[in-house]
Amino acid sequence: MVSKNEVDLSQLHDAWNLQNPEAYAAWRRSKLAMSARAGGVPVVPVGDLSQPTESEKNAILEQVSESNFAIYQATRFSGDEIEVGAELRRFTDAFGLRVAEAHRSAGQNGVVALKVSMAEHQRGFIPYSRKAMNWHTDGYYNSKADTIRAFVLHCVRQADIGGQSQIIDNEIAYIRLRDESLEAVALLMDPQAMTIPESPEADGSVRPVSIGPVFFIEDGKLIMRYTARTRSISWKNEATKKAAALLQELLEAERDYLHTLTLQPGQGILNNNTLHSRTAFDPDAGTGASQRMLYRIRFHNRL
Repeated sequence: MVSKNEVDLSQLHDAWNLQNPEAYAAWRRSKLAMSARAGGVPVVPVGDLSQPTESEKNAILEQVSESNFAIYQATRFSGDEIEVGAELRRFTDAFGLRVAEAHRSAGQNGVVALKVSMAEHQRGFIPYSRKAMNWHTDGYYNSKADTIRAFVLHCVRQADIGGQSQIIDNEIAYIRLRDESLEAVALLMDPQAMTIPESPEADGSVRPVSIGPVFFIEDGKLIMRYTARTRSISWKNEATKKAAALLQELLEAERDYLHTLTLQPGQGILNNNTLHSRTAFDPDAGTGASQRMLYRIRFHNRL
């Protein structure tokens, strides 16, 4: 018998087969039964961010196994920004997340500081502004070889107003779409479903075009590559574009498994690159930069 926190791997593989509705139905029941509903994700306390205990790690991994993300709160962490980054890297090392993305904005330990910035290589990009960010998975513009499969988002300083993080498990999004339209799922699993065109970088290099599916299966796991943006993106055809629009509608309508939180200092989200968005923050900051700062490290391997 499969317990609440275990998944029958053979059932999981068959669940992704669009021609096997019985396996999908069985997996769907199991997934919805084990997934935390809105507001139901416990915050896992971590005594020392740089040295999580086995029980703390197990609690986080159990939550990830249910919802593909976990929220933690470090009760002891450095007040020095550089040292916090080092502690965060030791924290992710403890989970085997040692393959960090080489991001253009990464500083020491592969940490990217998400804050309001007018630096040349960040100016004009929404993550470094106070604007809202729509639904996406990280690295949706990357090549297949550089797929982002996990990341950590850690709060150093919160916004005065706004800046909420919203999360929907990728597998819940898949369920919502498959329940609504099997054809839409098939269209978004097409290897040429979504194209992100090449883009010039501040250093003069060019990020190459990225073509791939929205949903794909890897080692029996559902991986998602998605953005709700409407500019600098194209869909394979009109039918695929409509399928993407349907997915966006379902994400906007989700309530039962929508998780919303305002991260506090020492608090973070460790996850298998789940769907997430961000509300706008500090609307009255004027031309001054908000103090909000989150640290992010992205990885090519999963939890």
